[in-house]
Amino acid sequence: MNVQTKGVPALRRTSLHQELADKVRELIVSGELPQGTKVPERELCEMFGVSRTPLREALKVLALDRLVVLEPNRGAWVSRITVADLEEVFPVMGALEALSGELACAKITDAELAAIRVLHEEMVGHFEARRLAEYFDLNQRIHEAILAAARNETLTVQYRSLATQVRRARFVANMTDARWQQATDEHAEIMATLEARDGPGLAAILRRHLQNKLETVREWLIANGQAG
Repeated sequence: MNVQTKGVPALRRTSLHQELADKVRELIVSGELPQGTKVPERELCEMFGVSRTPLREALKVLALDRLVVLEPNRGAWVSRITVADLEEVFPVMGALEALSGELACAKITDAELAAIRVLHEEMVGHFEARRLAEYFDLNQRIHEAILAAARNETLTVQYRSLATQVRRARFVANMTDARWQQATDEHAEIMATLEARDGPGLAAILRRHLQNKLETVREWLIANGQAG
């Protein structure tokens, strides 16, 4: 078959329902759509100026990500976070984080290191000013920058398939001052080990960092009767 491509417009990389899935995902991760509540489809349609059809397609995507549960004749519900689920996800994510660290140490450029250093210093500034939302944003960008420096598309796909659940768990649990200090100290270790290009050392720190995060969330869920 001889297909002529000259003059054919490029397809959009994302469809409407995928864009909607991204927007609703952020509402769930941030807690604006609380766990265990019914997804307000009518309100979301009005908010985003769309019909029910693309929204329901978006909800199917989020169901695959285990962020919503689709119930026949009852609509979509925001899934609950359980200790059992997190104990499955976090070890896998820890392994992916460790691998991204090892690969990044072998491949990262001086320019990339400098950029991550800037993000780290900004994040520390938010910690000192007790700006938690801004701190979380920089924290996520640092982990994503390390992942990007690993230069492994397969790893990136697997990592991002679980990252939403980890981010959501982080938003759910209240972080004590002691745990926040610990997390910031761990990021200082991450930064120093990355700059030293110590792959095994960075892998170990990243695993421990994820394990400590899991402990924080687990303790909060149990203390608040939400262990599942």
